[in-house]
Amino acid sequence: MSAIAGPLVDTTDRLAKRNALVLAAAQALSGGNSVVIVGTAGIVGGTLADKALATIPVSTYVLGLWMATLPVGMIAKRYGRLASFEIGALCGAIAGVLCSLAVIQASFALLCVGTLFGGFYAAVHQSYRFAAADTASDNFKPRAISWVMAGGVLAGLVGPQLIVLTKNLWQPYQFAACYLTQSGVALLSGLVLLLTRIPRPVQTTRKGDSGRPLTEIFRQPRLIVAVVCGVASYSMMNLVMTSAPVAMLDCGHSIDAASYGLQWHVIGMFAPSFFTGTLISRYGTERVAGCGLAIIAAGGLVGLSGITLWHFWTALILLGLGWNLAFVGATALVTRCHRPNERNKVQAVNDFLVFGAMAIGSFSSGKLLASYGWSMVAEVVLPVVIVAGGLLVAVNLVARRQAA
Repeated sequence: MSAIAGPLVDTTDRLAKRNALVLAAAQALSGGNSVVIVGTAGIVGGTLADKALATIPVSTYVLGLWMATLPVGMIAKRYGRLASFEIGALCGAIAGVLCSLAVIQASFALLCVGTLFGGFYAAVHQSYRFAAADTASDNFKPRAISWVMAGGVLAGLVGPQLIVLTKNLWQPYQFAACYLTQSGVALLSGLVLLLTRIPRPVQTTRKGDSGRPLTEIFRQPRLIVAVVCGVASYSMMNLVMTSAPVAMLDCGHSIDAASYGLQWHVIGMFAPSFFTGTLISRYGTERVAGCGLAIIAAGGLVGLSGITLWHFWTALILLGLGWNLAFVGATALVTRCHRPNERNKVQAVNDFLVFGAMAIGSFSSGKLLASYGWSMVAEVVLPVVIVAGGLLVAVNLVARRQAA
């Protein structure tokens, strides 16, 4: 069997800490792309097309995210992480320009193309968390992932403020300036990413050996559960997040209220990252992921209980908090299920499955909201996270019995 020369780490994790900090800064900037698209594309889409199609531009963003996951992994494997990072930043800049033109020309189709490029960019910055783990020791990996995710706290501040401060700067083209500003932020993120230092794995035996077949790797119960938890946490969080801005406007709340609700949601998504890695080290990955799924369920229940501003905001905050614990836990589980020379393909397939499910949920959200209302969107969350939580508990119990 071929091998890879030990993990690309040093005993002090100096390189890993440097990369994690740089990637956290890039996450803070690039995350604004997602916030701007999710916070505005549904509203803009509703003005350019039928209400049932309002969330389609956000869904094409998710579609782009899904479509790009495997190519991102292949580019990173062949040309290195930095190449994929810079291509992603370019896609982010293109997304902002196209969306701005869509507003000016009142083109629903062009808006969807722009958000598709935004999804390509999102697929790349979703890989930052795995990149942070590349040069980290096993003990530091959960913290490295958490550091990068913590950069999203600033994204939660940057994105909504871009919307609030720039939405009316280019009258009569509401939101056109938002998209152009986001384009500039994407280019700035590309400059920050030039500071990363992530060497490629060094082969010590047969050239081109990529490790075990995927069919063998994905037969591991732990990896299956990691993917299921990632799918459940991300798809349900996105289902609600995609629908919430449109639902809030339908319930008589303002655009600013919807933007601030999204801001607190994104802060909830990333603020726990300051201590999620520590929680995983102390209590175990499975327990932290399970707690996250339970909090997501609580967010769904709050969403079912009312349509006041506080119901929306509380549900969004809980969904963000739960997503962080469940998704960081799922990501940490994935990194424990592959060898160094298998990392790119396993991580890419994991994200392909997670974001594929997310795309299905996103495309369904507009129809659910238009046909059945906000309560149905919130209700769908519960059975999905219950199934994922049950599988997590079952696999953990089996592992304990085998270890006993």
